[in-house]
Amino acid sequence: MFTVLLSFLFFTGLVALISWWKTKNDDLSTSKGYFLAGRGLTGLVIGCSMVLTSLSTEQLIGINAESYKGNFSIMAWTVQSVIPLCILAKFLLPKYIREGYTTIPEFFEKRYDKSTRLIMSTLFLFFYLFIAIPVALYTGAIAFNQVFNIETLTGLSYAQSMWITIWAIGIVGGIYAIFGGLKAVAVSDTLNAIILVIGGFLVPLFGLRFLGTEV
Repeated sequence: MFTVLLSFLFFTGLVALISWWKTKNDDLSTSKGYFLAGRGLTGLVIGCSMVLTSLSTEQLIGINAESYKGNFSIMAWTVQSVIPLCILAKFLLPKYIREGYTTIPEFFEKRYDKSTRLIMSTLFLFFYLFIAIPVALYTGAIAFNQVFNIETLTGLSYAQSMWITIWAIGIVGGIYAIFGGLKAVAVSDTLNAIILVIGGFLVPLFGLRFLGTEV
């Protein structure tokens, strides 16, 4: 368990260090630098960030759990999301960058009016504050507690360990987004995507190694 925790802290610290190094000289005082990363992101970084943005513990925990309990039909929702992601990357994202939009509500204001921007901003805030972020934090806390057995390590109750983990995840994620801007998030997403792909290939390899290939 100590080795697992140490490796996690090492990679998390490494991602944070690289993200800081890549963004330490950036000008985050302007909306262009903060929200658009100074227009300096490459296609690979943008692609990895888009994938990691749409992938969280909702999928890693929730979909896997539902697939185990029932069948793989729930994965159809995730598979079809590739289509709108491709449309976004091919047609919409270049337009956003070309026109200099920093947020989606800003696009709605320029396309329609300020009232539409206010409505969309309210809907986005409601969705993220009460649906997306709480689910991601809760499922992330479940994963941390299961992997690192935080209850045993700290001697706390399940509820207490969950609350501490939720706050820790939220604070660390907030530090990336608030102090580093879009570029820090995109760089960390890219590094985590590489680690995720490597881990994804290792899981079946280790599974076959320990379980064997005989049916």
